[in-house]
Formats: sequence, structure tokens, C-alpha cells
Amino acid sequence: MKKYDFVANLKRALIISLAIILVGVVMNVVFGTKMDLSFKGGTLIRYSYETAPDISALTATAKDKLGGDPQVSLDEINSTKVVSITLTGTVTTEQQQALAEAIKKDFADNKMASFQSNTLPAAMGAKFFLRCLVALGLAAVLLVAYVAFRFRKIGGFPAAISALIALLHDLIIVYFTFVIFRLELNNNFVAVMLTILGYSLNDTIVIFDRIRTLRKRSDAPLADVVNTSLHEVLRRTIVTTVTTGLAIAAVLVVALVMHVDSIISFALPMLFGAISGSYSSLFLSGPIWVRWMNRREAKAKK
Repeated sequence: MKKYDFVANLKRALIISLAIILVGVVMNVVFGTKMDLSFKGGTLIRYSYETAPDISALTATAKDKLGGDPQVSLDEINSTKVVSITLTGTVTTEQQQALAEAIKKDFADNKMASFQSNTLPAAMGAKFFLRCLVALGLAAVLLVAYVAFRFRKIGGFPAAISALIALLHDLIIVYFTFVIFRLELNNNFVAVMLTILGYSLNDTIVIFDRIRTLRKRSDAPLADVVNTSLHEVLRRTIVTTVTTGLAIAAVLVVALVMHVDSIISFALPMLFGAISGSYSSLFLSGPIWVRWMNRREAKAKK
């Protein structure tokens, strides 16, 4: 059975990745990015309930009493079922009181009770979002520095840049998952990004560790060493991705059935991020490193 040549097919892998990213860019331009209250500022009102209310009816009531374009979703916080009403801008005490009275009258059968009410200025939301991006950038830099140090004997800097390209690829895929599926960028966005950073880098480190081991005892061309290394870890990577994906998918299905939006906005991007992490580790990081090292050696000979 002929083995797949990862290095020779780098261009094909890049085309696939760029095509997916292009779809995400188009979706982002057409539909824009939905951002949670934590990032864009606004008002959040939550009511606990025993029986799930009709979202359309509750949205109409909220729009009538609060104005604007309120978004209504069902959620669960510490085993308490809540309905969340988010609205851009501030809401007066009188408006909240009018909403509470309307809910008490029109949704008496659902046994809804006031649970939480927060208002966040837009400036604070933007500042919080910027801090989250800085945290992601710092985490990525530290991880890449670790790769450069650990694999310094086989060209640490090229290995680090290859790993960085794979990491950026995965973070972009996760971001576009939020965009394409119309999920709000919220605290889960940061959590998924940080998790995928570690998940993707772990696969990449395993691959480079195998490359370093084979490189020590083989004088074969770099392309052959990398292809052999990738095939040796291929089964492990596939099994890990499948088992992780099945676990995340199970959580996602339950969240979809129960309409738990906070879990959906974590599990769905996490599922695509895990798949992307394995893909980039196998098809991008190693082959890119080979191209870099071969060009560097060619320049050194000249």
C-alpha cells in the first residue's frame, strides 16, 4: 500500500485551508461578527423558570417593554434553568419593572422569577475584549518559545514558526466557526482558543519529537524522515481526535436537545478546533518545516 506523501502534498493542504478560510472571510463580511455583552457592552436580564417559555413570545414582550432588538436564549447556570435577555445599550429601572410585570402576567404558567440584571458600558466591554486578545497572544508567544527551545537541535526557530503557522490556522478556524454558525463571541470564545492552543501544540510537539528521534539515527532526506514520522504518529493522532471528537459531540448533542446555549457555544467550536488541530499538525507544521530547512540548507551550500 502506497503511503501518503505529506511533504509533497503541502500545496494541496494549503489550498484546502485557504479555501475554508476564504469561506469564513466571506461569511464574516456578509453577516458580521456577533459579540456577547461582555465584549460589546449592553444590558443582560435573566429570569429563572420551571417550564421553558416560548422564545418568540418572550422576545416580543421584551421588545415591547425595553425597545431595541433584544435577544432571548435559554441557558443553565449552576443547575438553575434561566432565560437570558440581552440588549445593546442601557435599560432604565422603569423599563425593567414594566418587563417584570408583563412576564408575571403573560408567563405565569412558566413560573418565572428575576434572577440577574447587569449593565456593562461599551468601553468596558471593548477593554475586556482587548485584554482577552492580549492573553491569547501572550500564550501563543510562550508556547512558540517553548517549541524553539525544545527542538533547538533540529532547527528550533523554523520548528517554532511552523508550529505558529499551525496554531494561527487553528485559531482562525475556531473564529470562523463562531462566525459561520452565528455564535456570539463570549467568554467561551477565549476558553476554546486557549484550549485549542494547547491541544494543537501537543500534537505538533509529538510529531517534532518523533522527527528529532529519527533524525538522530537516519541520514535519509528530511522529507523522508518527516513522512515516516507522520505515518508513525498517524494512528495515534486519528484515535485521539476521534475519541475527543466523540466526547465533545456527545456533549454538543445533549446541549442542542436541552437548548443550553452556553455549552453549545463551547462544544461546537471546540469540535472543529480539535479536528483542525490534528489536521494542521499532520499536513502543515511538519511539511512547512521541511520546506524551510531545505531552503536554508540550499542557501548555505551556495
